[in-house]
Amino acid sequence: MSRIDGIIEDVKPKPEYIEGPEAAGRFQKAMKGILAVPHAEIQKRIEEHRQEAAHNPHKRGPKPKKRGASRGPDAS
Repeated sequence: MSRIDGIIEDVKPKPEYIEGPEAAGRFQKAMKGILAVPHAEIQKRIEEHRQEAAHNPHKRGPKPKKRGASRGPDAS
């Protein structure tokens, strides 16, 4: 909220809340859209993102584990 000449007004408008059957219908429509994407497509997009993110030299946090690397000279 901000005060201008003693009048308090909201700077950020409040979101519109919808309840009842219309809200349920919107939720069902959104869920159908989400569940329509095959799991293989989601896995493919996640892997593409990981490969793209791996090229970022300024990545924060732990380094991703290397897959398929040997564990040392005594690895069998």
